[in-house]
Amino acid sequence: MPVDPTSGWPGLSGLRVLDLSRLLPGGFATLMLADLGADVIKIESPNGGDYGRNVDPDAFAALNRNKRSAVLDLREESGREALLRLVERSDAVVESHRPGVLESMGLGYGQLRTANPRIVLCSISGYGQTGPYAGRPGHDLNFLGLSGFFGVPHRPDAVVDRVGIRVADMAGAMYAAFATTVAVTAARTSGEGQHLDVSLHEAAAAWSGALTPPLKEDRAAADSPLVTGDNDVFLLADGRRISLATFEDKFWLTFRKALASEFPALADGRYDRRADRTRAKRQVWALLAGVFVQRDLAWWSEALSALDLPWAPVYESTAEVLADGHVAARGLVGTLPGSDSEPPRQQVRFPVVFGSGLDSLRSAAPGHGEHTAEVLAELDTERTGRAAALGAEGARS
Repeated sequence: MPVDPTSGWPGLSGLRVLDLSRLLPGGFATLMLADLGADVIKIESPNGGDYGRNVDPDAFAALNRNKRSAVLDLREESGREALLRLVERSDAVVESHRPGVLESMGLGYGQLRTANPRIVLCSISGYGQTGPYAGRPGHDLNFLGLSGFFGVPHRPDAVVDRVGIRVADMAGAMYAAFATTVAVTAARTSGEGQHLDVSLHEAAAAWSGALTPPLKEDRAAADSPLVTGDNDVFLLADGRRISLATFEDKFWLTFRKALASEFPALADGRYDRRADRTRAKRQVWALLAGVFVQRDLAWWSEALSALDLPWAPVYESTAEVLADGHVAARGLVGTLPGSDSEPPRQQVRFPVVFGSGLDSLRSAAPGHGEHTAEVLAELDTERTGRAAALGAEGARS
């Protein structure tokens, strides 16, 4: 097992996770564990492995850094036996098959638990392991549709459309990583593992539920007090966009009074209280839209930078994000080292700054089966070591 994979502190060193998943949710869950120092072994099939390798190599590289790859044919008895030997020496297994698939292969939780009573099996699926939708196929957009995500209002009289970020996949991955870490900690204390049932649909519902209109209230979504006219994205004169969120009265007053001489429409004080702005959300939105469209981004950036306001330009390209001074100062984006099979790539680091230090951009995503021999050799070494220890103990007795 790799030693001290983090910088300055051990992190999750000593935690071994077998990643049987493919694509985004399982890959992101185990990426978080790997970034924090866990030994994540990506178990891949002989026929090309995770098809994310070919769908989007950049995304695959970002989701699988700091991991190892071992090829096992789980359709064959020898492959299943090797996996169970790995399970004996691991803390957790993460998988993203449809419910029942591992069971049909003789690798369900019962079989894994027989090999290692402390094992934690984290199953990530679209709709969970039980219920009428359990066997239904699906992708992020389907989970969001069922979760109430599109019922969370965002501006008056506007339909919530899809977003580019795979929200359900990412939310489910974060719950999976957190729950797996907690369950492994419990297993090390109690000696008993457990089966975690992570539903991407339910993860999205958990993120959306607190913000959707109460089910028993007969009101339009746009009537929610969380929808306001002064918390939105507005079009500028040069076609760029800007975000403004003057939710508190103090921010609205600063904005209005500082710019009223430039834009006479802002001289109107009728909306200086939050409750008044919320009731007149459509009028407030129209007022701001008419103001912002009169100047370009450069003008607004200079004007608003002098004020203590919650605003930001809307970046719509990677180049803009990378050029931002704050992004550079925080070291948010770094360079992941290359390997024999992977070129160096710019990637977003683990998004938490640990006072003890953490280098999350340590090693490139593994080549298909790159560590098979290494992983299997470790099994033999560990077996030999255990046999020697048992022999020594027998001799003493």
